[in-house]
Amino acid sequence: MLKILLVAIDPKLIAAWKEFFWGKEGVSIIEGDITKVKCDAIVSPANSFGFMDGGLDYELSERLGWQMEKKLQEQIKQLPEGELLVGQAMLLETGDEEIPFLISAPTMRIPTNFNIDTSVNAYLAMKAALIKARDEEQIVSIAIPGLCTGVGRMQPMIAARQMYMAYREIIHGEKQNFNSFGEAQKYHRDINPQGMIWTH
Repeated sequence: MLKILLVAIDPKLIAAWKEFFWGKEGVSIIEGDITKVKCDAIVSPANSFGFMDGGLDYELSERLGWQMEKKLQEQIKQLPEGELLVGQAMLLETGDEEIPFLISAPTMRIPTNFNIDTSVNAYLAMKAALIKARDEEQIVSIAIPGLCTGVGRMQPMIAARQMYMAYREIIHGEKQNFNSFGEAQKYHRDINPQGMIWTH
């Protein structure tokens, strides 16, 4: 089973992760600097155009080298969409012995904090990152930060809930099978109770 390392320095995020992930097989919750954790792959909660010069991505660029941003952007430009959509992920080799792979899993299209806290982007990014790591034989361990909790300002408990729901679906195969629009709508609402479904 894939070893998942949830790493953050924010005590509130650590507490939120423990609410959902405590005691789950293959999951470790670590309070500390994610750039100093030894793992096979580290998740960059970037944006759709591969800018890695802000927030945690800045720290990852400092740790792994600024060539990673250029490399990521070059690969993104080769995609049919010309951008890495939220809900997709891309794998890059880093050349670093302690962190050989980086998984870019955008939590936003462009660097912004508008509407990210009411979105389901942490859920989508978590699914994408886990699928990418699970399908790579070379990846046994993956370090994941608090998705959407930095620049995106999503509440730790909501981000943790979204990450856990994605974990259940991808790692434990608990895929959803909706029999009606109402069921799909309810599940979407459960992912982020702060999100709007109707405007009138």
